[in-house]
Amino acid sequence: MNQTLLVELFTEELPPKALAKLGEAFAAGIVNGLKSRDFLEADSVATSYASPRRLAVSITRVRATSPDKQIREKVLPVSVAMDAAGQPTAPLAKKLAAMGFADLQISDLERAADGKAESFFYTYTAAGSALAPALQIAIEESVSKLPIPKVMSYQRPDGDTVHFVRPVHKIIALHGADVIPLSLLGLSSDRITKGHRFLSAGEVSISHADDYAAALKAEGKVIASVSERKEQIRTALLAKAGDDLVLMPESLLDEVTALVEWPVVYECHFEEEFLAVPQECLILTMQTNQKYFALTDANGKLRSRFLIVSNLETATPEHIIQGNERVVRPRLSDAKFFFEQDKKKTLASRLPLLANVVYHNKLGSQAERTERVKTLAGKIAATLHSDVALAERAALLAKTDLLTDMVGEFPELQGIMGTYYALHDGEHADVAAAASEHYQPRFSGDALPASATGTAVALADKLETLVGIWGIGLQPTGDRDPFALRRHALGILRMLVEKRLPLSLSALLADAVALFAGNSQFKDPSADVLNFLFDRLRGQLRERGFAQNEVEAVVAQNPDTLDNIVERLQAVQAFAALPESVSLAAANKRITNILKKAEGTPGAVNAALLQEAAEQALAKAMADVKPQVDAAFAKGDFTAALKTLAALRAEVDSFFNDVMVNAEDPALRANRLALLSSLHGMLNQVADISKLAA
Repeated sequence: MNQTLLVELFTEELPPKALAKLGEAFAAGIVNGLKSRDFLEADSVATSYASPRRLAVSITRVRATSPDKQIREKVLPVSVAMDAAGQPTAPLAKKLAAMGFADLQISDLERAADGKAESFFYTYTAAGSALAPALQIAIEESVSKLPIPKVMSYQRPDGDTVHFVRPVHKIIALHGADVIPLSLLGLSSDRITKGHRFLSAGEVSISHADDYAAALKAEGKVIASVSERKEQIRTALLAKAGDDLVLMPESLLDEVTALVEWPVVYECHFEEEFLAVPQECLILTMQTNQKYFALTDANGKLRSRFLIVSNLETATPEHIIQGNERVVRPRLSDAKFFFEQDKKKTLASRLPLLANVVYHNKLGSQAERTERVKTLAGKIAATLHSDVALAERAALLAKTDLLTDMVGEFPELQGIMGTYYALHDGEHADVAAAASEHYQPRFSGDALPASATGTAVALADKLETLVGIWGIGLQPTGDRDPFALRRHALGILRMLVEKRLPLSLSALLADAVALFAGNSQFKDPSADVLNFLFDRLRGQLRERGFAQNEVEAVVAQNPDTLDNIVERLQAVQAFAALPESVSLAAANKRITNILKKAEGTPGAVNAALLQEAAEQALAKAMADVKPQVDAAFAKGDFTAALKTLAALRAEVDSFFNDVMVNAEDPALRANRLALLSSLHGMLNQVADISKLAA
């Protein structure tokens, strides 16, 4: 009979950051174990549950017994099973007995081809198996494969030592209303669990597997579903915030959801005087240390009230509120103290201390790195016609906030605090902004530096890291990228492409490599880094919706600047939509192959040697469109340039139909190769359109 199956492990408090994954893995393991043993229907639905003190799964339409199966089993090769007289042999009798079919006759067996020989087979019906032993194996497999961050060893009351993420006290295994006998971690299954540690009467008896979530909620004051608890917390936070905005990053919501079984939101306050501290510091200490939710007004200014998610529901929450306010006050006082102490020393005065901070044993100190970034930022700023002095000053001070007490306590504030301290020191606004902007973009989708100074320092910082770390042999390998070089590469590309910076990749890499002159442990990685950048660029452009062959048409040319690469791709897209594109792309591919095989470099076209009407027509058509193509290209109108080239289709087709390129006369052959070389240059001025050919 098909009924809902429920399995629950009731434990002591599970690690909150791992809870969601543990719940999903526990459920998936049991589902996969039963599915592979044919106990689930095609429309069976599994629901995972996880709370601070339980992992559970319910699965609908689970069979009590797996279906009977037809099994065709090979017995023995005919040459072994029969003697020369065609009589059954002793090995056959032995094999049938081992299979449990000692009474079978040779006439009961099927004789069939088996590769190059023949074998005997026997087809029989195997009776289905009961759910209990299959579930026993499935739960053991699931538990053994859980992504446990750190296994705990503990002794059960009977003295046995058990290894699991946390001590387990009860196991539920119900199929419908029936208990499935299981044994795990020294415990036997039952229908009893426990509710909320303080809000419930204690034990909760689950009468039927379908009643699990509802019974726990009604009798146990436990919301077993992770997603349901999370959404209830989100809704309650928004309601309690009123007109204010709640700062609730998903990671914080996830962690708080894993800490409570019956979430209740309360409002707390702290003294207004703390608002004189940069709000990022206050927000971070509330989120990181206390798991509180900060509130801001509509303009993003921090409020002196905050929200907490408690695991206790009470009509008199004053003690809970006051206790949390009392706990947060010393944290905010620490932040205020760090801020006031840090302001007593300027960022510039901390520069000599960077010499004591090791960047990498093969690349020197943070002070040496700062000088390299300063040099490169100045060169980039000069190329972009922005203020070189500001870029160099910003690069010089960018890492000094790493030496402050606040960043020492909260590393996540590096850059942010640099901006505050630089403004306090009276530094130029662009220098202050660059302290935080030079880390941008920190992640996929993050904002790019807004100022020219921040952009120059951000590019220099990322290029110095990418080239320097690669140059000492620590490039990414497979899934390993400890220095986040992929992220640095993506950041460089985003700035070049999205900010349309007319910077030469080869020049940037050459300038970055020059920074390490004299370092005997550094080897120029320019070629490898350039390939790495182009590989990342391909992925970025595909994510923007361009097709792979369109991207390849542009990137295969190894463009030295990326400021107009999007326009080139859009032109390729428009060209690919033209009916002439297929023929011209195929012709361009053919020309590429012909020129690869040609000896020497084709010279100029000699009009007097154009003998065939088709080659004369092609030369004339090329001469007619070239001024238009060149003018469009010069204006950056790449779409117009490629569309103009579409007019050559008929002449190109005729040329390949009517003209023998590899003529016997060397002069004719060279002239035709020169004509094709000229055409190849025109066709590939914007992109390598041969990449569009199938």
